Amino acid sequence: MELNTKVMGHRGAALLAPENTLASIRAAVSAGATWVEIDVYLIAEGGLVIFHDDQLDRCTNGSGVTREARPTDIAALDAGSHFSADFAGEKVPTLLEALECIQSLGLGLNLEIKHDTADVDTIVPAVMAMLRDHWQDNNKLMISSFNLAALQLCYDIGDQRHLAPLYEFVPEDWAEQLASIKAYSLNCDYLNLTQDQAQAIKAAGYKLLCYTANDPDAVAEYWAWGMDAVITDDPTRFAFLSNQQ
Repeated sequence: MELNTKVMGHRGAALLAPENTLASIRAAVSAGATWVEIDVYLIAEGGLVIFHDDQLDRCTNGSGVTREARPTDIAALDAGSHFSADFAGEKVPTLLEALECIQSLGLGLNLEIKHDTADVDTIVPAVMAMLRDHWQDNNKLMISSFNLAALQLCYDIGDQRHLAPLYEFVPEDWAEQLASIKAYSLNCDYLNLTQDQAQAIKAAGYKLLCYTANDPDAVAEYWAWGMDAVITDDPTRFAFLSNQQ
């Protein structure tokens, strides 16, 4: 896969529309993004939805533990009014709805598996099956996670997928971790990345993506370090890069 973008919308475009909604995905397109990052979360009854938090209250009019909500509960929630009245009634999409929307818009997808517990076999096989059945172009798909065990299971199930470990702080054994799953890229918090780390990651042959940069000046020098793309809440701030892609 050749990553053909320098700008990836974070949770769609989280500063422009309610995060992790179809409206946010469409907002990213309107802002010029050709790739989006969204989060897939496991709920009750094996449901897979696009959501970030382990509680429902920040991003919806609901409350309670996300993992315990049933698909019918999630479908009834308003995920837009908290952002602005313009988005009242916006829904929490299912993974399938998001896959169909993203592909209809011709976007690339960075799908982050949000799963903080050890039982990765409750979410990973279901996500991988959904991707197998409903995602067409493997070269427009990246699977990322802070949970290395989840990515290891992704690799065991589909070793041709483009995998991307996520780090807040790049660990000393990053090279061993990436090699264990034949990773495509390393995705990390730009605030904690050093030039030496960036150059070592690039020298090892990996793509380097940095989150969540909303000010182009904050990462201006990172391009010289070898950064391949930024993950941003507001792709319009990086529109000047579009003619370089």
